[in-house]
Amino acid sequence: MNNIQDKLKAFERLLTIMDELRAQCPWDKAQTLESLRTLTLEEVYELADAILKDDLQEIKKELGDILLHIVFYAKIGEEKEAFDIADVTNALCDKLVFRHPHIYGGVKVADAREVADNWEAIKLKEKNGKGTKNTVLGGVPESLPALVKANRIQDKARGVGFDWEERSQVWDKVNEELNELKHEIEQQDFDKTEAEFGDLFFSLINAARLYGINPENALERTNRKFIKRFNYLEEKTIQQGKSLHDMSLAEMDKYWEEAKRK
Repeated sequence: MNNIQDKLKAFERLLTIMDELRAQCPWDKAQTLESLRTLTLEEVYELADAILKDDLQEIKKELGDILLHIVFYAKIGEEKEAFDIADVTNALCDKLVFRHPHIYGGVKVADAREVADNWEAIKLKEKNGKGTKNTVLGGVPESLPALVKANRIQDKARGVGFDWEERSQVWDKVNEELNELKHEIEQQDFDKTEAEFGDLFFSLINAARLYGINPENALERTNRKFIKRFNYLEEKTIQQGKSLHDMSLAEMDKYWEEAKRK
């Protein structure tokens, strides 16, 4: 692995290349904070895919792409005389030191959960200290995907003590929401049925969190499992010279069960 000097030299090289590209490349010169935004989101999802595949070489590549975007945003900030990469880095360092009083101060913590609780409490104090009215859930980005947002909302609420005393209690809530959903389906009220589906999803996400399961990861595992099994079913169908539309459900189930066994 590289030593600190090698790492600093590599970062300096990146900053130099960014300056050259911004000055000379027509595409790079045309980019703005807004034009980079959607590209950054795409890069983050590509990193997430690489992590799920546990592909370390691909993770390295995607981290580089995200680092490029960070340097790109900082360069634009410098041109606007608002901030540069040093300001970004120093602000991050200051925040990390301040939010880790158990490392850089005299605070004692028992475990990682306590660290996370302290982190949320400190964040709240930081924003209130700036004279701005802040709420516990105010820091949850509005544009987060709904499943990720629900998990983040629940985690922040837990950070201030709004949570079940015993995690097993959550199953009463899950069953309650399931029964309410069934009732609205029987009533054939679409709007209320949609709302109850949301309540059921929210309670299941809560249950996953309480049992230490990331619901996004859990659902993605099932997505990938379904895709693999369905691809097997489709391949077997093609081998017989058939189309899925021509197969009975019983025939499909046969290959589905084969895929499960494999």
